Amino acid sequence: MTERADILIVGAGLAGLFLALRLAPRKCTVICPAPLGQAASSAWAQGGLAAALAPDDSPEVHADDTVKAGDGLVDPVTAILIAEDGPKRVRDLIQLGVPFDRTPEGALALSLEAAHSKPRVARVAGDLAGKAIMQSLIDAVMAADHITVLDGVKAVSLLTSDAGRVTGIQALSTADHSIEPMYARETILCTGGSGGLYRVTTNPRESRGDALAMAYEAGALLSDLEFVQFHPTAIDIDRDPAPLATEALRGEGAKLINADGTLFMKSHDPMGELAPRDRVARAVHIESQSSKGAYLDTRDAIGDEIAHHFPTVFGACMAAGIDPRKDPIPVAPAAHYHMGGIVTDLWGRTSLDGLSACGECSSTGAHGANRLASNSLLEAVVFAARIADRLRETTSPGEIPDTGDGQIAQDLADADLQTLRLLMERHCGVVRSNTGLRELEGWIDACADRYTTGALPRALRVAGLMVKSALRRHESRGGHYRSDFPDASDEAQRSFLCKGSDGPQFLDRVELTQKVLA
Repeated sequence: MTERADILIVGAGLAGLFLALRLAPRKCTVICPAPLGQAASSAWAQGGLAAALAPDDSPEVHADDTVKAGDGLVDPVTAILIAEDGPKRVRDLIQLGVPFDRTPEGALALSLEAAHSKPRVARVAGDLAGKAIMQSLIDAVMAADHITVLDGVKAVSLLTSDAGRVTGIQALSTADHSIEPMYARETILCTGGSGGLYRVTTNPRESRGDALAMAYEAGALLSDLEFVQFHPTAIDIDRDPAPLATEALRGEGAKLINADGTLFMKSHDPMGELAPRDRVARAVHIESQSSKGAYLDTRDAIGDEIAHHFPTVFGACMAAGIDPRKDPIPVAPAAHYHMGGIVTDLWGRTSLDGLSACGECSSTGAHGANRLASNSLLEAVVFAARIADRLRETTSPGEIPDTGDGQIAQDLADADLQTLRLLMERHCGVVRSNTGLRELEGWIDACADRYTTGALPRALRVAGLMVKSALRRHESRGGHYRSDFPDASDEAQRSFLCKGSDGPQFLDRVELTQKVLA
């Protein structure tokens, strides 16, 4: 039987669940391919949620740090918006039962992370923030009578009317692989990022930018797809996905060293271990490619305390036969966060009627070329609240649509997927060049020719758009570093694209204004 929903939320990570709770009493349906909490990268977040909560901090200072880290491309209006709303959203999470760490005096214990000028990251048990937040949200969602959760359901395309309005999704049952339309008055994509397109990632392998591919095929505006953040300290133990050594370790004084014990960060950046992530990632990438390797040394700064202050990191290391109390932790950069995504306004609306986006799959202007540490959970809850407030208070129910077409993408063969992940890491990773990007573009085009029926596999579509975006940016900025264009250009500009008649159409500022306002 065809499903119909008032509000359909695609994805059950932090953004999707917080949004669903905030919609009360308006009814909504949340779909996810696995049981709640099992396929969301939000649960893996270690650092926590950044917010100006300390007496000597302020939203203005937080916003300024966000703008500086974003390397010229952060929208300052978005930056101050999330910084001002951050403390309120932390209090919302506390009311939902999230057990943020406290000082002996009862105040929130706040960590210092890279490129923050103040300690402002609210955490749980050192490195369990994502897991604790998600568990509190899951408990609240399961007790809420206005939320229907359908697990074992995956969106494979957007349905659009003749007028271009999004009317729902084509939904795949993971149990029997049947595909049926699911209609909705409003559809909200909260499906996470694209890290699974890379061989080494801290994201679930299933996070391959599906929302970007579906939105692109439906005609939505996308932006900044070349900007990928590589976390500098994934634990290099040949696991897929790679476990993460949270940035809070460096905030507590852990150092990056070579195999011979040499400190190397100051030779790459005067800010050392707490430089912005893109610069630390490049330094670790360079060192990890050398014969001396790259390691995170927690022994002096944290010592035996790592076992209970950072239990996730400690457990991952011990499982791999590494005792961080005695030995340095081998590290390497890993695809961690996609700054680019589906363009939204300050209320989460995309360029398509009936479609909103929230969380990592969106592009709000909050992260620019390089996301400030722990601003991802912040952006997710701030924009989830804004979308919910808009829909709860301003959207007239009306009739649920029951028409719309959507082209279903083919599945990418596993062998092709693994080759794509390897080539994305090699040519569209921490360091890029025209030669490597062109080689990758050629492979993607040749691979695409083998898929001749239905829409292009989503992983190929997103990777292709990322590569074309990277080729067009003849500079190095934030997470996008070109060895053949190592310097930043004089003018910082975001990149925008949508589906044209013969492929992606990149828009200049005049075209962008016309497109959004049309």
